[in-house]
Amino acid sequence: MDSDEELIAGLRNAAEHLVRLLADRSLYLAASESCTGGLIADALTRVSGASSCFWGSFVCYTSLAKIQMLGVGENTLNTYGAVSNETVREMAVKTLEKSGAGAAVSVVGLAGPDGDGSPLPVGTVWIAAALAGAAKTAVVKEFYFTGSRNDVRTQAAREAIIQITELLEKK
Repeated sequence: MDSDEELIAGLRNAAEHLVRLLADRSLYLAASESCTGGLIADALTRVSGASSCFWGSFVCYTSLAKIQMLGVGENTLNTYGAVSNETVREMAVKTLEKSGAGAAVSVVGLAGPDGDGSPLPVGTVWIAAALAGAAKTAVVKEFYFTGSRNDVRTQAAREAIIQITELLEKK
């Protein structure tokens, strides 16, 4: 596992690359964050020029926040759980709808040290990246991160930024 400094440097580098890419394409990104608790927004807004391409972030930590802020369906949450492919995909689509941004990234997960009562292990994270007009082809990936609570959150934020960057670079 990387040291704290290496994790933070990786997050910073990924954020700088994404801001440049978004700015070059005159595209806005919106995020919806659960376990990262605003860490994606923090990483992006530390980069000079982020105001030209970062719409903002919904920090939807609880299921109720996901429902009220984004409009995630109660049925989705009750059927699949807050930490699932279906929930993170729906969050990405709703983030695009609510923000009007051209790109969105969403994150849900279990940062620990305790789980949520589900059989999922601590460190389980789902990330979805979607582009406006192509939300049905949102890229959703599952990760299993290790380390402390903050290590899991930092790794999740970095991977979310990498995932939306890769999707944009393929466009």
